[in-house]
Amino acid sequence: MTAQNIKHIIFVILGIAALILTWPHAFDWMRNGGNILDPLSFFTDAIDAGETAAFLSLDMMIAWVVFMIWVVFDTARIGMGMKWGWFFVALSYIGVSFTFPVYLVVRERYIDRHRTE
Repeated sequence: MTAQNIKHIIFVILGIAALILTWPHAFDWMRNGGNILDPLSFFTDAIDAGETAAFLSLDMMIAWVVFMIWVVFDTARIGMGMKWGWFFVALSYIGVSFTFPVYLVVRERYIDRHRTE
């Protein structure tokens, strides 16, 4: 097993852990009337929860926006095509902490596969 494969396994495990750790909170929030497809409402509710929540929410919101812009242009730049960038933008609604490591694995494997062709 190569170091890159080990890194990819770690990324995927962390992405899965992120889903397991975060989604119970999302389900609770939705049960209380939250709409997961409304990011403005999501971040507003999180920011209203207090200073720590506001800090983390604003930090994550900005990181998410940067990820969405970057991934669309990065997929086009490396040759995957912008449609894959938009796919990962849509997938990021499940969670950036899940989608980002998955994208890194897909990206690196795509680059490696096309580097040898």
